[in-house]
Amino acid sequence: MAAGGYGPENYGPGNYGPGNYGPGNYGPGAYGAGGYDAMRATDADRETVRAVLQDAHVQGRLSWEEFDARTTALLQAQTYGQLAQLTADLPNRMPVTPPQVYQPPPFGVQRPTNGMAIAALICGVCQVFAWFLAAIPAIVLGHLARRQIRETGEAGDGMALAGLILGYIGLALTALFVIIIVIAAAHVNSGNINPPPPVPGP
Repeated sequence: MAAGGYGPENYGPGNYGPGNYGPGNYGPGAYGAGGYDAMRATDADRETVRAVLQDAHVQGRLSWEEFDARTTALLQAQTYGQLAQLTADLPNRMPVTPPQVYQPPPFGVQRPTNGMAIAALICGVCQVFAWFLAAIPAIVLGHLARRQIRETGEAGDGMALAGLILGYIGLALTALFVIIIVIAAAHVNSGNINPPPPVPGP
């Protein structure tokens, strides 16, 4: 690799200063409207470039002057094109492929409903007949359904939440009923153990 192409004179402040990274160099006019290079970068992207530059300096690929100049330019960089230019001659450079952007499903397309969410809601409603025997499955299925929905993006989070709430309500009412029964039984037993004293005769 020729020293004239990658020496300090090619990467000094004159090459990576703010004047080289203004809107005129990397705006829509340079890369086209909506181009990848003109897309705004995030703080995480700038942190990735900073780590690449740091590794290159530690490995001896960049001198201190080059590292300092590129780090200074990194503070002014706003787009992917600017970040890619800072790491173009380094092994761990910025990827040249555009970032993956979430694309919502087309209008009118229904997301599939999570089966566990439906089961959780059914168990929550069926407490009217099965009582606490359906409360525990409603709670378990509700938690599992909400975790799956976060991972898969399926519909049915409201059903899972409703099943959870009904399950916890049913479990709380069952516990309250058991406590009342225990207290009533203890009260009755205490009355049988200590009968009232006999009334003295005349």
